[in-house]
Amino acid sequence: MPLPNVEFHPAAAEEVAAAVQWYRERSEEAARALVAELDRAVAMIAEAPERWARYVKGTRRFLLRRFPFAVVYRQRQDVVEVVAVAHARRRPGYWRQR
Repeated sequence: MPLPNVEFHPAAAEEVAAAVQWYRERSEEAARALVAELDRAVAMIAEAPERWARYVKGTRRFLLRRFPFAVVYRQRQDVVEVVAVAHARRRPGYWRQR
């Protein structure tokens, strides 16, 4: 069975860029680690999108291990849409209108 395509909502892509920039300003190594962890998360989600528990509004949530972020996504046929890369301690649920 082919893996689904993974697409990022434009706001989720902006969240990734902002988080990477924030870490890069403090530590290049931390920024690289965040990117690697996000890449791992997206690959695991693409491999088995139904593996993670249902969240809110038809989404699922993958919690990063080393960083306080959650990858919130939904599956639509053969596409997985990342709707948010949400900081775990800031403005819960802000992304629900996406």
